[in-house]
Amino acid sequence: MRDKVMNNQSAIIPTLRYRDGKAAIQWLCTAFGFEKNLVVPDADGAIAHAQLTYGNGMIMLGSANNNAFSKLVKSPMESGSIGSQSVYIVVADVDAHHAKAVAAGAEIVIPITDEDYGGRVYSCRDPEGHIWNFGSYDPWAKPQSP
Repeated sequence: MRDKVMNNQSAIIPTLRYRDGKAAIQWLCTAFGFEKNLVVPDADGAIAHAQLTYGNGMIMLGSANNNAFSKLVKSPMESGSIGSQSVYIVVADVDAHHAKAVAAGAEIVIPITDEDYGGRVYSCRDPEGHIWNFGSYDPWAKPQSP
């Protein structure tokens, strides 16, 4: 049985680490259209915890530091510019979103493509090397295969 999620919000929230959490928050809001939900600085002024929303989805992020979690998860900049996962976000207008991301300096790593299974998608790298995927394909709207 699926756990009840309040207010139709996603129960799955990706978490990311950035060397410069403050700069990441600003860039993600400008380039991708995220909105600040909660930003908690630490005693040194870095980001201890932040929550950014996009539609009914959310990501959480923090500045890389020497705590227990940071020993388990690294920014791609700290691991040879190779990530181990990426985030996919459904957007209404892929072309407009792509243009906004490019204007903010996103590195396009896979150009806009029309997928055989439906929708348009593109992939880009943020300034710290995280891979982001944006597309019009909404897997929640498609019937699931048996």
